[in-house]
Amino acid sequence: MAKKVWKSGTFIYPIPAVLVSSGNMEKSNILTVAWTGIINTNPAIVYISVRPERYSYNLIKESGEFAINLTTEKLAFATDWCGVRSGSKYDKFKEMKLTKEKANFIKAPLIKESPVSIECKVIDEKNYGSHTMFTAEVLSIDADEKYMDEKGAFDISKCDLIAYANGGYYKLGKKIGKFGFSVEKKKKKNRKNS
Repeated sequence: MAKKVWKSGTFIYPIPAVLVSSGNMEKSNILTVAWTGIINTNPAIVYISVRPERYSYNLIKESGEFAINLTTEKLAFATDWCGVRSGSKYDKFKEMKLTKEKANFIKAPLIKESPVSIECKVIDEKNYGSHTMFTAEVLSIDADEKYMDEKGAFDISKCDLIAYANGGYYKLGKKIGKFGFSVEKKKKKNRKNS
C-alpha cells in the first residue's frame, strides 16, 4: 500500500507533553506545551514554543525564565486541563492541586509532583508566526530521588511518562534498547577447560 500525501503540517510524533511553569512563587502559571525539545548538549540548550496570546507568554517574556516539568500518567488530567484553561482566569496550581516547589536558580516555581523539573534561562526568542520560540540554557535539572537507584542513576522507566501525538496523550512503554545497542559487540561465553 502506498503512502498518502497530506498538506504540510506538524506530524513529528510522539513528542513530550510538558508542564511549563513560569512567574514566581506568588504570581505563577502553568502552561501545557508540546512544542519543546533539545537544541544543544554542551551547553545544554532547550526550547519551548508559545503562542503570544497565552497568559504564560508575558510571564516568560518579562522574567526571562521558566521550568519544564515532565509529565506522567498521574499528571495526564492536569496536563490537559492546564493546556485548555487560561491562567488569566484560574490559579492552575490550586485548581489541579499541584504543589509549588522553590527552584534553585530561577524564580519560577517547579511542580513537585513532576519527576523531573528543568530550570531554564531564556537566551533568545524568535517569532515564527503562530508561535514564539524561547531558546533557553538549562541551569539545573531537579530529579525526584524516588526514581533513583542506590548508585544515584535516574531510572526514567519508573516515571510512567506521557507523550503527545496527533491530539492524544499516550503512556510511554518499556525500554527496548539503549544507545549503541545495534553495534554493540556480543560478549563471548567462557568455556571451561575439559
